[in-house]
Amino acid sequence: MFNRTRQTGIAALCGLILLGGCATPQRGTGDLGVVIERASGSVQVVETTGRTALNSISGLGDLSHASVVFSRDGRNAYVFGRDGGLTKVDLLNARIDKRIIQAGNSIGGAISQDGSLVAVSNYKPGGVRIFDAETLAPVANLPAVYGDDKARSKVVGLVDAPGQRFVFTLYDAGEIWVADLSEPTRPKVEKFKDIGELPYDALVTPDGRYYVAGLFGEDGMALLDLWNLDAGVKRILDGYGRGEKPLPVYKMPHLEGWASAGDLLFVPAVGRHEVLVIDRRTWAEVDRISVYGQPIFVVARPDSRQVWVNYAHPLNDAVQVIDVPTRRVVKTIRPGKAVLHMEFTPRGEQLWLSVRDENRIDVYDTKTLERLTTLDAEKPSGIFLTARANRIGL
Repeated sequence: MFNRTRQTGIAALCGLILLGGCATPQRGTGDLGVVIERASGSVQVVETTGRTALNSISGLGDLSHASVVFSRDGRNAYVFGRDGGLTKVDLLNARIDKRIIQAGNSIGGAISQDGSLVAVSNYKPGGVRIFDAETLAPVANLPAVYGDDKARSKVVGLVDAPGQRFVFTLYDAGEIWVADLSEPTRPKVEKFKDIGELPYDALVTPDGRYYVAGLFGEDGMALLDLWNLDAGVKRILDGYGRGEKPLPVYKMPHLEGWASAGDLLFVPAVGRHEVLVIDRRTWAEVDRISVYGQPIFVVARPDSRQVWVNYAHPLNDAVQVIDVPTRRVVKTIRPGKAVLHMEFTPRGEQLWLSVRDENRIDVYDTKTLERLTTLDAEKPSGIFLTARANRIGL
């Protein structure tokens, strides 16, 4: 028979443990995020409920072109640095859990559907390396080798896709590769060649079905249906700028920051002061919206009612708000010099944006379009909220 005195003692001990827990309040991760401070190689951990900065973590290397993905529970951020660094950050304990230098020059990464694998896309040496998400131990290596001379290509547009797959584009080769990591140490790769000249970035639709690569060397985009790989790559939006005087391109747009609003896609036009509107049922252009400058990020509020746009230098002091039903710019906001990134809170009541040259983060109310607050940050760029952990392709 169980000893009642022992039972009472265990209960008392559990009570003390619980009281101790009350003395140090615990929190979840659902309202947390990371702000990249590019000049100092550090990140700020922020929370969106009270709109405050919680901690700063340094020692992350070259963050001049950094991106972030999250573990499926939102506790860990994986930061991809320009110096080839892959850093696993514990958001709750505000510390670096693990950091490795996995290549000479990397530009982004992705996390697998089940959260067990982290993939990094590299410029130097060209290819994708895959790591265990818990330990950062190497799992697989996919060199981006192409052509008869076995050259290495820069890799761009790396995203996760359903079926434990990663999809990415070879910039120099003009190819799309689909890597199945169902057996992590024995990846299966399907290659799609001659997709177009200089594919500079890519995205996957929010449902994970279509992969779209933008082409810098020619007008148009390349489309791959991940449900039907046998159909191959289809060209869409051919010649959308042909016959018009091209403008100098000051900064390449980021296609992962596109806007999906119902059946419409809002996509930045390369080198033009326009946002293209595409019907995702037919992949045909249905409208163009004239905007303030060359769009970099075109992002949709989670309810799809608004699209916010920021711009390349020298017109990077402004953002514009597009009303989706009318497809018209309804507000131009000028936060300051070098607005680099924008991120909505999960339900869309706030928009966070970085103003690099003024060393701050601004938070806007998306209903009133008024600024709610500002946070100090040292040369901020990317803003990444943990809600991304539950979204395909981010």
